[in-house]
Amino acid sequence: MAQVKVQAIASMLQSKDTIPPEFVRMEDEQPGATTYRGPAPAVPVIDLADTDRVVDAIAEASREWGIFQLVNHGIPAAVIGELQRVGREFFQLSQEEKEAYAADPRSGSIEGYGTQIQKDPHGKKAWGDYLFHNLWPPSRINHGMWPRQPSSYREANEVYTKYLLGILDKILDSLSLGLGLERSALKKALGGEEMDMLLKVNYYPPCPRPDLALGVVAHSDLSAVTILVPNDVPGLQISKDDRWIDLDYVPGALIIHIGDQIEILSNGKYKSVLHRATVNKERVRISWPVFCSPPPEMMVGPLPQFVTDQNPAKYKTKKYKDYQYCKLNKLPQ
Repeated sequence: MAQVKVQAIASMLQSKDTIPPEFVRMEDEQPGATTYRGPAPAVPVIDLADTDRVVDAIAEASREWGIFQLVNHGIPAAVIGELQRVGREFFQLSQEEKEAYAADPRSGSIEGYGTQIQKDPHGKKAWGDYLFHNLWPPSRINHGMWPRQPSSYREANEVYTKYLLGILDKILDSLSLGLGLERSALKKALGGEEMDMLLKVNYYPPCPRPDLALGVVAHSDLSAVTILVPNDVPGLQISKDDRWIDLDYVPGALIIHIGDQIEILSNGKYKSVLHRATVNKERVRISWPVFCSPPPEMMVGPLPQFVTDQNPAKYKTKKYKDYQYCKLNKLPQ
């Protein structure tokens, strides 16, 4: 039996002032009560074309914030615009057409169309639907999970992926150099050319009570690095100094999250960012994160350069698939 999707629930709501109780977050999670509205520092915006400063800027942002926005990244606006168009059009298909790509929990894969994947201790739900599918490497791609409509969906995603591979290399190079490692060290530790790239299209319909609901609850990403394209509806919040602050929308920027695997490899020198997604009362919010991660069987743990008697390993070394299983099922690592 198909899950009822949030897009369908939103379209059927009779009241413009209430939402079903399962979407009302606990009080200590509600964005209306927990978003910091005072003056706050801005998330770093880094110019990838500034070759003299980019390594230091990415390293500092990854130590202090775990997130930054990347401008002058070299991906043409038309390529990003096409990625956004085809993703948006998928969610405009009929419910029956979208359900043809429904995620199958029995498959052991999270690929496909669905809603909410994490367990919630209070039985609460997130105000959003999604489409997951692999972009890289070719051996991991299942084109059966790529929408056939709109007809240009596949081409748009393949072109975007070609650019993204180069961006990922530049980010990992800078992160390695910022730790005093050789340029290719982190990429090698994450599987090299076999790194996985998993796209998630997040779709957050308008919500009558954005002060009570969340599109995605507070979490850090499983990945090594997440590269995210937003639309122009702000909603991403990060936890900084124990406060939830809004991320400013920077037109054309890519939002880069440091994920858990980079924090683990650096033994805590770089920080995986705690973040959440809020929703909007009037407008649809959509985002396109790509989770760049080690292959499932890859062993990941603190690099030996960062483990000493005075600074022991803060994390266990384990297969990435085992780390993923524990985190998604809220089991201790």
